[in-house]
Amino acid sequence: MSRELLLLRHGKSDGAVPVDDLERPLKKRGKLGAQRMGAWLAEQGRVPQRILTSPAERARATAEKCAKAMGLTAEAVTLEPALYEGDPEALAHVVARCPDDISRLMVVGHNPGLEEFLDWLSPEPLPDAEDGKRLPTAALARLGLDDAWASLAAGGARLLELQRPKALPEGFPFPFPDGAERRERPAYYYTQSAVLPYRWRDGALEVLLIGSSSNRHWSLPKGIVEPGLSPEASALKEAGEEAGISGAIAAVAPGHYRQAKWGATCEVALFAMRVDAEQPQHDREEPHRTRRWFAPEEAAAAVKGEALASELRALAARLRAGGAS
Repeated sequence: MSRELLLLRHGKSDGAVPVDDLERPLKKRGKLGAQRMGAWLAEQGRVPQRILTSPAERARATAEKCAKAMGLTAEAVTLEPALYEGDPEALAHVVARCPDDISRLMVVGHNPGLEEFLDWLSPEPLPDAEDGKRLPTAALARLGLDDAWASLAAGGARLLELQRPKALPEGFPFPFPDGAERRERPAYYYTQSAVLPYRWRDGALEVLLIGSSSNRHWSLPKGIVEPGLSPEASALKEAGEEAGISGAIAAVAPGHYRQAKWGATCEVALFAMRVDAEQPQHDREEPHRTRRWFAPEEAAAAVKGEALASELRALAARLRAGGAS
């Protein structure tokens, strides 16, 4: 069985952040580069069956963003410590352990290790790139192998393609994976979910609003429906991260509204969530966001956008009518 090895260098990282090398994050450009490469692989029908990545934050984030843009989940990514500073022999050992039933494997790592591994795999010297960078950040090398992974040896692969994010079409296909429309972000970004956190206090319904990321207006915990999560589960995850609250989705019909973002329209499902616990300010994942309880009518007047305000009022009315505890 022929096999295909995908070598992906991590996206552009942010060296200005004062953290250890292992914790260095991606820049926005690095995130988009990883996503564009993933979307392109999905368009080409070359989604890997297994993804191995260095545990460094910039590599792990590259692997996960690439995976999601391919229609996979973050759980498809496996951390492999040997990929962090491994030489060609160490990387070859990692690849050689791949099970025989895997026909396409992706390895996400760093230079100079990946470029040295690419040279080690090639039976003939590879041509130099015009800019001297064979694998710049978020670039991908596709290699073909005729033998089993366990038989991998120096010169045992042939280079099929070198691809860079900047050479790919602008934008992302919509619908996924091969729609004719091109959007600013991967297709799954445009399906979102939110919660309307609520409680009953002295017999009166109250709803919780949080400050936007800049605290310039009031909003609800909301985010992209992550691949592999249901809209409800994704909304509960955002409630914990953005508002520091936990609870359960109420058994009332959710609301739906649209919001313009990233050059198109996001479809948002709005779920009522009974708040059971609130984390202290200093324990929250995003402590900079303000948090305040409102009467539903006051909350509807405070949020940004009439579509959201209308759905907030309607969902609050359903909670009152149903007497949801």
